[in-house]
Parts: sequence; C-alpha cells; structure tokens
Amino acid sequence: MKALVVDDESLARERLIDLLAAIESIEVVGEAADGREAIDAVQRLLPDLVLMDIRMPCMDGLEAARHLGALQDPPAIVFCTAYDEHALAAFDANAVDYLLKPIRAERLRAAIERAGRFSGEKLVRIENASPVRRERSHLCARVRGSLVLVPIVEIDYLLAEDKYVIVHYAGNQVLIEEPLKMLEIEFGDRFVRIHRNCLVALDRLAGLTRTTDGRVLARLERMDASLEVSRRNLPALRKLVRSL
Repeated sequence: MKALVVDDESLARERLIDLLAAIESIEVVGEAADGREAIDAVQRLLPDLVLMDIRMPCMDGLEAARHLGALQDPPAIVFCTAYDEHALAAFDANAVDYLLKPIRAERLRAAIERAGRFSGEKLVRIENASPVRRERSHLCARVRGSLVLVPIVEIDYLLAEDKYVIVHYAGNQVLIEEPLKMLEIEFGDRFVRIHRNCLVALDRLAGLTRTTDGRVLARLERMDASLEVSRRNLPALRKLVRSL
C-alpha cells in the first residue's frame, strides 16, 4: 500500500514516516506540508492511503479530503489530529478514522487496517459538526480527470448555467457542479448577488452603469466584462456600492 504523509510540521512528518517504515505493507511514496500540496501529490503519486493533519495553513486537512473525494478513485484517508475531546466525538459519530497525536505505533496499525474511503457528504457533516465555522479556501473543478483548484481570493464572479456554475478567475474559467445558492451561503461575506444566476466578488465590484435601453450593469475592476443586474437585486446593490 502506497502512503502519502501530510503535516505542516516537518518533525511530525518525520516521526510518522519512521513509524510507517516498521509496517511491512506500507511504502511511503511522498510527503506534503499542507492540503494544497497534498492534492497535487495525490494526483502525481497516486497513493492508496493519505495520513493527513487537520490544522494546516493554506488548506486544512478536512478541505483537502473533501476535494480529493472528487477524484474518480480517491485514496483512503486517516486524519492525524490534536483536536479536543468534543471534536473527536464528532469524528467518532461519523465513523472517520483518526490518529490522536502523539501517534502510537499500535494505534497507527489499527487505523490503517480499517482505513476506508468515505464520501464528500460525510466530510460535510464533519465540517458542520465543528464548533468553528469552516470556509473553504479553494473551489475544486474536475478537468479531463484531474482536479483544478481555484483560490477563492482569485475569483471574479460565479455564473450559473444549467446544472453548472462557471467560475471566472484571473482570466480563466472552469465549471463546477455546485449550486449557486450554496456557494452564496458559504461565501456570503465575499460575494454579492447581482442576478438570480450571478454572484460577484465584493472586492471586484467597481460600480454601476445604466445603458441607453435602461438596463443596469455592474462594472468589475481589472475586467472589461459588465454583468447585468436584475431589478430585484438593484436596490440592495446600489446601497452597497455607495458604501464602498
């Protein structure tokens, strides 16, 4: 079984790799320092198992696991955590394998034996059980079988089209299969709705323009695009623009 070790602390990675070396059925094929690196490593190295810390910079372990679940053949995941007793109870309730730091050799073997693949829905339940509000740092799209990660801070606007949402960012665009309404709920402090099918990043909103035929368009900074504002959303958007 090929394993990937993910932890932002190099000493923690070294200790876990040493423990894994004593397990004959495990071959450590790589390591990563955060969730973003882990996703890149999984696609490159194709491990069967990922042992991953939860609290990490850039992208934490829960978010990385959620994105990895979008792969056609995701790896099994064992979380390594220093969470308190209440958080561990939430993990137990959702039958997620975890290792409590400091990790013991016998506990590691047991966790690997029962490591299983779990669904994105289960990860969402874990995230919701956390006492701390969780917000993803990236959106994830599948492009020709690979995962493309888009940092939330780089998104200009989100446009719903049929069953997809088109993510426009840094001159590029990708399709994701997430409801626009759920994205609005999750990232409501970063985006504003200008139309039933469009959310615009607040820090990209430059102002409003009225056309000769009476339509109102939202102007975006550093972009030529102007997006139509619906009558329903116009009053709140005008108030927001005045406050910028």
